[in-house]
Amino acid sequence: MPLRIPAATKGEVFCFGAAGAAAFAPFYLMAPGANQRLAQQTNKWAPRWERNITMFKNPVERGIQRVTPPVARAVQRVENRLPLEKVAQKTDRGIKKSIDKMGAKHPMRLSEEL
Repeated sequence: MPLRIPAATKGEVFCFGAAGAAAFAPFYLMAPGANQRLAQQTNKWAPRWERNITMFKNPVERGIQRVTPPVARAVQRVENRLPLEKVAQKTDRGIKKSIDKMGAKHPMRLSEEL
């Protein structure tokens, strides 16, 4: 019985195409004259891309402005809940105690003696 392979979906085709382009891009760029060809294509397509990007720019900016305040508030809430200062102080105390147990002079104490 022959092995049947299902047809690739659009997402799979896109992923394989992107992987192929990424894999062969270094070889394309190493070829002689690649800089000139790349510059020529950039000069050809850049104005078209700049014209079309304005369709996306304004909606994205509005969306970012709408989302920024709630995200900032959420970050503030998380930072306020986390005991970061206490954790840092406990870690510092633990490091100092372990240095003292080993009998070595503490770096801060060395600078204080000078």
